[in-house]
Parts: sequence; C-alpha cells; structure tokens
Amino acid sequence: MKLIVAVDKNWGIGKDNKLLVSIPADMKMFRQETTGKVVVLGRKTLATFPGGLPLKNRTNIILTGNKDFKVKDAVIVHSIEELLEEIKKYPSDEVYCIGGDSVYKQLLPYCDTAIVTKIDFAYEADRYFPNLDEASEWKITGRSEEQTYFDLEYEYVTYERLS
Repeated sequence: MKLIVAVDKNWGIGKDNKLLVSIPADMKMFRQETTGKVVVLGRKTLATFPGGLPLKNRTNIILTGNKDFKVKDAVIVHSIEELLEEIKKYPSDEVYCIGGDSVYKQLLPYCDTAIVTKIDFAYEADRYFPNLDEASEWKITGRSEEQTYFDLEYEYVTYERLS
C-alpha cells in the first residue's frame, strides 16, 4: 500500500478538519496518482470532501468505528483487520492511504511507499503526520524539482520503506 500526503515544515497536515493549504498543482498530482485506483480514508476525511461524497473514478474504502455509517459508492470497513482483508482484492501498488491523521498513523506500518508534498512553510496545525525524515525505516528515493505556487515553495518527495 502507498500513502499520499501534503505536509508543512513541521509535518502538519490539517487544522479544524481542513487542509492547511490547497495548491492546484498538488491537487492535480493527487488526482493523476489516484484516479482509477483505490483510496483508503477515514470517515472524518470523507466529510471534508465536496458534499461529503466519495472521490469519483476511484474505489473508496472508508475506515470507521461507527457500525451504522453508510455512504453510497463506497466500501465501509470497521477495523484494520477488515481493511487489510478488503484490500487483498486489489493490486497493492494501486491502494493509497489518503488520511486523515489517525488513519495515516494506523496504516503507516502497512505502507511501503509514501508520496509526500513537502511545503516550505509552517502553518498553524492541529493534525500531524509522522516525520519520515526521523524514521530510520524510511529513505528518500525520489525528489522533484522545487515547485512554486505564488510565494509558496514545495516539492514532491518519495519515501520507501527499507525492507
């Protein structure tokens, strides 16, 4: 399984159930990377999407402890064990964990590739992603040219888990 995340300088990913910043080119990269694939996310992250609806042209798997939660056009699972069983139906390199923070933390041990948009700015955040630069089991295997959105600089960094 892969994961895809945008982080600020402090590995912040969100505040008040919203992304810290929306960069159009990053959103486009996310769409290109995940369209036609499987995305795994939590119920709270789903609630932040337009209309609270699953992403189009993807298989959406929602991880929630709420047994009564239902949403059209998505697969609902209630535990990590159930999720791991469900994703066996798909090629592992086509499954992407897309958040939020508790889902990232629960699934990080099962991910082998992390596609991280690193934004060179420190925002006020209340949700964070684990710092992969400090994690000895992860190494950087790819890095884009520095990108600019108005005065914001960012880059795409690929991390892979050491086997």
